[in-house]
Amino acid sequence: MSEFIVSARKYRPSTFASVVGQQSITSTLKNAIERGQLAHAYLFCGPRGVGKTTCARIFAKAINCLNPNGAEACNECESCRAFNEGRSLNIHELDAASNNSVDDIRSLIEQVRIMPQIGKYSLFIIDEVHMLSQQAFNAFLKTLEEPPKHAVFILATTEKHKIIPTILSRCQVYDFNRIRVEDSVHYLKHIADNEGVTYDEESLNLIAQKADGGMRDALSMFDKAVSFCNANLQYRAVADTLNVLDYDTYFSMTELLLNGDYVSALLRFDEVLSKGFSGQTFMAGLNQHMRDLLLAKGPAISLIELTGTLLERYRSQAAQCPEEFLFGAISLLTEADGKIKQSSNQRLLVELGLMKIAGLGKKKNDGGSISLSAEDFSLPDLPDKITPIANTATISVTQAQPKQPSQPIASASSNASDNESQSIPQPTQPQPKIEPTPNREPSGNQHQSVPSARTSVSRLSIANLMRGAVSTPTDEEEQPASKSEITIDARSEEKIAAVKERVIKDILEERPRFVVAFESMQIEGHRIKVEVPTSQLYEEIMRSKTEILMQIAQTAGVTGMLELDIKINEQIKASRPIKLEDRIKFMTERNENILLLKRLLDMDYE
Repeated sequence: MSEFIVSARKYRPSTFASVVGQQSITSTLKNAIERGQLAHAYLFCGPRGVGKTTCARIFAKAINCLNPNGAEACNECESCRAFNEGRSLNIHELDAASNNSVDDIRSLIEQVRIMPQIGKYSLFIIDEVHMLSQQAFNAFLKTLEEPPKHAVFILATTEKHKIIPTILSRCQVYDFNRIRVEDSVHYLKHIADNEGVTYDEESLNLIAQKADGGMRDALSMFDKAVSFCNANLQYRAVADTLNVLDYDTYFSMTELLLNGDYVSALLRFDEVLSKGFSGQTFMAGLNQHMRDLLLAKGPAISLIELTGTLLERYRSQAAQCPEEFLFGAISLLTEADGKIKQSSNQRLLVELGLMKIAGLGKKKNDGGSISLSAEDFSLPDLPDKITPIANTATISVTQAQPKQPSQPIASASSNASDNESQSIPQPTQPQPKIEPTPNREPSGNQHQSVPSARTSVSRLSIANLMRGAVSTPTDEEEQPASKSEITIDARSEEKIAAVKERVIKDILEERPRFVVAFESMQIEGHRIKVEVPTSQLYEEIMRSKTEILMQIAQTAGVTGMLELDIKINEQIKASRPIKLEDRIKFMTERNENILLLKRLLDMDYE
């Protein structure tokens, strides 16, 4: 049995014409050789496995060939035979990954002085040159800038950004491109024909796609697939051995989503997960599939790196997919892809995206227009009928008068359980309306924040207010009071003062940190004034001021406008400590045994 040689070595190009996917670079190097315009230093940079070292060796052999055929080496002269047999003394290769010190560069500089034995030039190929140390780079600078006439340096690297600018300025830089899928498939066909391997085009496309532009990776996967499939490459077998999702998975999933069948789509996704693939991998592949379908609908089909029958499958399915469906699917998948790494339940996130896309397909089948709104990605904005809250330290809460003045606004919910069970306000009892008041600047330059639409109020929710605000009242229902009709309850001060202790008790149960401010609150008519010792507490109260005022209004039975003035007074001392360290100090001052108990039980403060 003959010795096996991997395809990456056996079919390594030996001429410029056999280099795959780098025509612009090989043409430039050939023209330089033919015209005798050789630089003293070259830098080949690009991704792995695209031909950098291969082109360096071909270039080195060609410029020393004694009987060149144009720019190609003859492979017959003594210089070419010595190179092919690995005994040439004119070509030196250095791996900078393992020879990256100043001493290694000094040895290289000593070799540069030696004249070539055969031919005109001594070639020095330094691979992975970015691995040289800073001192080695500096030691190499002078020789690289002014080498002997017979010396030519070819540097190769995959990380151009790590090379210092002084080295880059002394070299002719050639940027190698990723090899296109079409070029990789064509070269794989050539190798398969030479090796007597039967194949289908889909399997070679899959190998080329998986290689991601690297020919060496493609050849390694080709050898693996040939060993698994016993020289008969079949699409599904190749997909199994490379552990990638096949195209059929995405074609069938798209068909299910296009028909609006989200149940079958979720079952199909479960099969993908059972094969060991992650939700992120599946979602990225489906997003790429949708993108290719969109490009296949027009002249941009040339951007799809596919060939043969597979390209025809894309064109056929693209004709069945409306552009609105594809745009919507790509938007939803891209949005989910940005959230999946931070998601605690990635499977649910992908399933939600699939159900939304299936909804787009159902709209298409029902004959409706497909449109995406903010609701597909986030919470809806506040409706126009709710006046935006001013970004100030003062806020007013108004409750419209009910139809029957004899019934107070809080009488409809006499206990907490009834209020909590009320999810949507009755149309006969208008909900509180939020009105902005003139700006009142706090002492100190502090930032205020507008309450979020997601904020929930005790015994009342902002979502309920929004639903009540956007509902259209009938002719028999009373219209909400306009801004000019807002009134102030003359007994606001009396009502709030009567339930002050109850208000403080409720705040203590729900927001203990706020008690510091509301224990000393002052009530002047419909205005509640509080002072806080820190800006952090000020910002916390500002974020919850809407809830607090609504709760006070309900507790006291106030039916008019309320305002909350918050000021920062760093001179006052909180009656209760706020920060953790302050609370620890507060407790230990009153009972020193707390420290002893902590040491005995080996506990931490929380």
